[in-house]
Amino acid sequence: MSRALVLQSDFGISDGAVCAMYGVANGVDSSLAIYDLTHDIPQYNIWEGSYRLLQTVSYWPEGTVFVSVVDPGVGSDRKSIAVKTASNHFIITPDNGTLTHIKKHQGLLEARIIDETVNRLPNSGESYTFHGRDIYAYTGARLASGVISYEEIGPSLSMEELVELPLTDAAQTNGKVEGIIEILDIRFGNLWTNISRKLFKEFGIQYGDLLEVSIESSTRKIYQNIMTFVRSFADSLVGEPLVYVNSLDILGVAINQGSFAGAYQIGSGSGWKITFKKMKELPIKKNNRE
Repeated sequence: MSRALVLQSDFGISDGAVCAMYGVANGVDSSLAIYDLTHDIPQYNIWEGSYRLLQTVSYWPEGTVFVSVVDPGVGSDRKSIAVKTASNHFIITPDNGTLTHIKKHQGLLEARIIDETVNRLPNSGESYTFHGRDIYAYTGARLASGVISYEEIGPSLSMEELVELPLTDAAQTNGKVEGIIEILDIRFGNLWTNISRKLFKEFGIQYGDLLEVSIESSTRKIYQNIMTFVRSFADSLVGEPLVYVNSLDILGVAINQGSFAGAYQIGSGSGWKITFKKMKELPIKKNNRE
């Protein structure tokens, strides 16, 4: 019985790269169900590729095979690997940090190095620049269709050997909750932090509370303002900044019907720090004549 095959890359869809991957998978098994996670990962942005897997994988049926190709090191000595997650999904990808978020938040059961002598598109041996087509889509399709078993992908790889990106944990400190802007909600310009609703609850934050929100890049403070922690966007006015819990049970910051990231030119990653401090009441501005 075939499993679903889900593709992710930074290729975009303006040329034939993604279509070629579809063609390779279809050539393995024309009945295989193939889906797209996204092909709009910013070029070479391994961090975002890692996060989008975390955002998506657990919502698919067990046994689904994911192929993730954000591969600035294609053709180098970086490994090509396949992993089985704790949720019983499979991911085919370069070993360059793409599995960082999945490993930390969902867990991995085992990893294997892809044996390219047998798991490579026939007659592609002299091509070293499109492993997404020649190795990952081909191996992913063979695994998803049952042509090969997971064990036939190649030799085992120790979990400790996997390449990981540095992650920063959110924490309570000095009467504040501190974390990072881990990713952007691209379509709407919202900021998704690495601060869980559980941590906020432990800090004593409740819906309706006023929060002082500060955002810093690696070089300077970008933003500081007071916002309300709301249950939904309907609890705020259009154009008003707000703090909310997103679909992954993580704290987000937004402008109701506006782009927060666009308005303040804010990015994401470990260099973007965000801090929340509970306010007892709004500060009163003094009259300049007093």
